[in-house]
Amino acid sequence: MTESERPRRRRGRSRRRRRLRRALLVTLVAGSLVLLTGGWVGFRGWQARAHLLNAAGLARELSAQVVGGDSARAQRTLAALQEQAAAARAATDDPGWWLGRHTPYAGDNLGAVRQISVAIDELARQAFPPLLRTDLTGLVPQGGRLDAARLRTVSAELSAVNHAVQGTRTKLAAVPVDGLVSQVRQALVDLRGEIDRLGGMTAAADQATRLLPPLLGLDGARSYLLVSQNPAELRATGGMFGAFAVIHADGGRVRMGKQGSSAQLGRFTPGLKIPAEVRSIWGDLPGIYPADVNLTPHFPTAAAIYRAMYRKRTGDTVDGVLAVDPVVLSYLLKATGPVLVPGGVPLASETVVKTLLSDTYQRLDTRQQDAFFAAAAAAVFDTFFKKNVDPKALLSVFDRAVAERRILFWSAQPEEQRTFGDSRMAGALPAKDTVPTVGVFLNDGSGAKLGYYLRPTASLTVGTCRPDGRRELRVQVTLHSSVPRSGLSESVLGLGLAGDPYTVRTLVSVHSPSAGAVVGARLDGVETAVGSGTERNRQVATANVEVAPGAARTLEVTVLTGKTAAGKAELWLTPTATPWTTQVVTASSCDQ
Repeated sequence: MTESERPRRRRGRSRRRRRLRRALLVTLVAGSLVLLTGGWVGFRGWQARAHLLNAAGLARELSAQVVGGDSARAQRTLAALQEQAAAARAATDDPGWWLGRHTPYAGDNLGAVRQISVAIDELARQAFPPLLRTDLTGLVPQGGRLDAARLRTVSAELSAVNHAVQGTRTKLAAVPVDGLVSQVRQALVDLRGEIDRLGGMTAAADQATRLLPPLLGLDGARSYLLVSQNPAELRATGGMFGAFAVIHADGGRVRMGKQGSSAQLGRFTPGLKIPAEVRSIWGDLPGIYPADVNLTPHFPTAAAIYRAMYRKRTGDTVDGVLAVDPVVLSYLLKATGPVLVPGGVPLASETVVKTLLSDTYQRLDTRQQDAFFAAAAAAVFDTFFKKNVDPKALLSVFDRAVAERRILFWSAQPEEQRTFGDSRMAGALPAKDTVPTVGVFLNDGSGAKLGYYLRPTASLTVGTCRPDGRRELRVQVTLHSSVPRSGLSESVLGLGLAGDPYTVRTLVSVHSPSAGAVVGARLDGVETAVGSGTERNRQVATANVEVAPGAARTLEVTVLTGKTAAGKAELWLTPTATPWTTQVVTASSCDQ
């Protein structure tokens, strides 16, 4: 190496060392910033978690206080909830958190926590305050009449609440769950579930306040058939259509008109037109006998047939059909207090189901039974519409009854019926699922009033993912009979179609999820023959299950969903006199 080359080499090494030092310095500074940011985000995350946990507890307290009508405590709880929600939002809204949201791996999780905090804060500030301010007395009649002006005020307030809830719901639904750590994913899924339930209620309330004015005759007189479903003789929607009454609504005032029973409508020969799918499963029965219109679980079909039967017999046309059962009356009487039926028989919350579904059949003949049911309906109706009852208590009653599908309504006005859609109150069996849903529907096959003594249980287990994109679901239904071995009246024992009059014969229909299929059925572990058909894009398997007094029988049915990766599933059950005991066992999504 020449003398002239040595200085050039030293200068080159010096430049490389300086570049290396700069690179190391930049790396060190960047690493320090990342570490500092990570520590800061971790601290703020710990703060946000604490605030969110506090907010969740306060939200549960607020819900209980609103339902319980404790407005003063609810206002204080709301103030505390708003404070915690705002603090959680603030803890996830600084430059450090923003930087963390744009880093690999941690970014999605920090973004999801941010969205959870924003959602709770928006609900606390935008949805809950107007909900607490709303005067719910506008939703129920006072002195037998509905105040139209007050109803419209309530409608506007509930519409604003629903708008806020649905906006939050939409934002949360757009947050991706893939790649989230388990704790954040579960928090997001849980919050979505809670807001879905809240959104369902606010949407229903918004819908109800918009529909109530025309339904209650504020835009012109209306009339409806109020039908009592009798679960002592089971039908798919809850029970045989027994007693009925005509309800007249005009200008917000509601009164009861003529009363009668399905037996008085008689037999229709030739039978009325029914959907071909229903005929393929049940023959012509739903179009011949008023008590059989709801062998199908699709309430709009049953209600339309019953309305047509009533019109054919009486010449009168009603605007819709409202169905309730004695269990609804037990909830209602808890809010109104006991009601005395003419003749001195008290109807109380704790005993009304037994009185109407058991004692009446034991004590009275058929003619006396009809008279008593009519008098009981009139007494409860008068109390409900003429006594000023706490509106929050009534709304709680209706919320529970609708959730259990014990209150069903069908409007003959197509636009109104479309507004109800697939809501629980509409009783419509959807032709397409959002979540795979299995229906288990019970129809009496005894020709008796023994349904009161059935104690049903059901479980639904989500099974394996299949190569064709479907999932296997396993349904287990157990019917236990508490029928005594002797001592029942002829009115209770009825036709005794099972042979032994004390044996309960029940036709159990299992409807697959939409676009699904029924694979097989076993009764008490042995393969059993089932009737088959299709209704509303669902395969139907119907098994005859006969249960002797004190015994229990178990039906197991395997069904397939349509193509889905979902690990969740739902049960839709016939409401019975004694509530079902149920269990749904979910699984991981097939995508995971």
